[in-house]
Amino acid sequence: MEQQPSDSSGLHFLDYWRVIRSRKEVILAVLLLVVVTGTSFTLTLPKKYMADARILVRDDSLDVDVFERQIPQAYNPFFLRTQYEVIQSRKVLYQVVENLDLQKVWGEEVNDDGSPLPLERAHAMLSRSLKVEQFRDTSLISIQVYREDPTEAARIANSIAQVYHDQRLSMKRRELKRAIEALEGELAKQQEKVEKSEEELERIRKDLGVSVLSQGVRADKLRLSQMEADRIAARVDMLVRKAQLDQLVNLSGEELMNASSYIVSDPALQAIRAQLIDSEVTLKLMLENYGAKHPEVLRVQAGVDELRKKLENALNGMKTGLRANYEVALQRYEVLEKELEATRASDIDSERDRFLPFDKAEREVLVQRQILDALRARIAQEGIAVEVPRTPVEIVDPAVPPSRPVSPNLFLNILLSVLLGLGAGVGLAYFIEYLDTSVKTVDDIERYLGLSVLGIIPQKVRPLTEEGPDSPHAEAYRVLKTNLQFANKGTLGGAFALVSGGVGEGKSTTLFNLAYVCAQLGDKVLIVDSDLRRPVQHRILGVSNRFGLTNVLMRDVPIEETIKTTSVPNLHFLPSGKLPRTSLGLLDSQRMRELVKNLKARYDYVFFDSPPIMGVTDASILASEVDGVLLVVQYRKYPKIITSRAKRMIENVGGNVLGVVLNNINIMRDDYYYYYHSYYSQYYQSDESKPADELADTSNRKKDAL
Repeated sequence: MEQQPSDSSGLHFLDYWRVIRSRKEVILAVLLLVVVTGTSFTLTLPKKYMADARILVRDDSLDVDVFERQIPQAYNPFFLRTQYEVIQSRKVLYQVVENLDLQKVWGEEVNDDGSPLPLERAHAMLSRSLKVEQFRDTSLISIQVYREDPTEAARIANSIAQVYHDQRLSMKRRELKRAIEALEGELAKQQEKVEKSEEELERIRKDLGVSVLSQGVRADKLRLSQMEADRIAARVDMLVRKAQLDQLVNLSGEELMNASSYIVSDPALQAIRAQLIDSEVTLKLMLENYGAKHPEVLRVQAGVDELRKKLENALNGMKTGLRANYEVALQRYEVLEKELEATRASDIDSERDRFLPFDKAEREVLVQRQILDALRARIAQEGIAVEVPRTPVEIVDPAVPPSRPVSPNLFLNILLSVLLGLGAGVGLAYFIEYLDTSVKTVDDIERYLGLSVLGIIPQKVRPLTEEGPDSPHAEAYRVLKTNLQFANKGTLGGAFALVSGGVGEGKSTTLFNLAYVCAQLGDKVLIVDSDLRRPVQHRILGVSNRFGLTNVLMRDVPIEETIKTTSVPNLHFLPSGKLPRTSLGLLDSQRMRELVKNLKARYDYVFFDSPPIMGVTDASILASEVDGVLLVVQYRKYPKIITSRAKRMIENVGGNVLGVVLNNINIMRDDYYYYYHSYYSQYYQSDESKPADELADTSNRKKDAL
């Protein structure tokens, strides 16, 4: 038989589904076991309640702006993460254990004698019951406590929040007090530095003879400043007098007389000028009434002339005085200038030797005093900050005793059990499938054995004498009969043996039903029960097994007397007969060859029911003498190695293996065979619906074709 090409396209999704369908009992059993176990375990677990306290965490800033405006910090995930860990720290939890006396409370629950728990064990129990969560992108932290007592869970959650709140406040106050104490220590040291620097300044002042007036002003500096002011004043006075002199020198006549009163504020000069103006006015009026020679006019004229001379002399004296004043102012300025230069030169020399060390010491005193003042201000500020209220932690939502438990979650656990059971069941099914090396598909036979599958027989098939000729299973044997003809190169009839590798693979039932179908189609058929040790065919037909094949081979009885007719037309039967004790060599090749030749001459089909080839040599002898061998393989029973060995044993004795009959297929468990069986069942049922005469014609055409 030519080997069929194997399918190398890999596993299809339907192959995986086939494994699940075929192993559904295992999957369902594992699923049921896991679900029952998970449900039972869930129901035995104690109920746990969860109490949730939510707190708002801020940085350590004052509630009111005291000295300067406080700029709120941006969202800091590292700060919140740190506080998240602080809440779960031993410092907080130890305080909670102490506040609620959990060592004693839990000791009464855990210990038989009611003795208190060690602190570490109470802390471990509290840590296992605590879960802290941070709300994303917020400053809120949730403190969750899981306990069997809802009231206890709420009390512990609120206590943790309160302890954390108190410790944040006390920690900040302790930090401020430690800072104030440190600042006060630095203040005392700074006070000593100020006193030492002042003493050093006083020593330098005395050693160098530096005169210091009030508010730290030195006398030499004050004198130098005064001289500078005098020099500037002398220069201004000199320039003013020079300007006045220059103005009057360039004027004469009436211009000089008119400008003098504005340039120089001289009362005598102004009085003369006023008298002159009055006299000139009087003279002008008298000239209008009197002549130029009138005595009054002459008198007034003489007075005017006299006043003019006095004014001219006064103006000349004023010029001389202004010039003298200018000269005096110039000399005074020059003297002050020289004195200031000399004083400056002397001050520079004195500055290097005397005043530079003094100034340095004075600046040191100033710096130390400024540091001292800053420390005093800082201490005062921190002292106020200690007393100003601050709220680094706010309990937004206190915990309340929950009304419903959060654990165990029956629905969730059952769902997880279902998923776990399905996963475990499917995994176990695939593992069993991996370990199962038996024949499962047609492809297994074609790929592993290199043989064609001639027939696929469903599960729970009985002899067709019991099911009747119209049984749906009969079509599978009709297909087998047709494939047998084509596998035998189209030759009609012949002697065939049905062989199996192991016991109980359905070989005898398959042989009988195949012979039944052949007889039903009009062929003359003989069934030879050659399984001498465990004969079965006589039980199927309900006949005696007293005489049969053994008697023929021992030449005790003629073959005509041993062959029996059956209730099935065209079907005859040769029982196995009683196996004698001295059966060695009973089925030798020569006797079987003669028997097979004789029977083939009498019947169209001769079917030999042989024992399993793996245990008895009788099957090998039969396989070597018949025209062809059908290897019966039961679905999912024996490993493929047994079937492969059976094939090799047949081939080793020269037997012609025509193909394989895959028997006992569970149609409902395997989709592939289900659709295969359904196709032929529908075809067979549609064939049954035809009229009787048409069905007869169809049967005759099939027979002619064979």
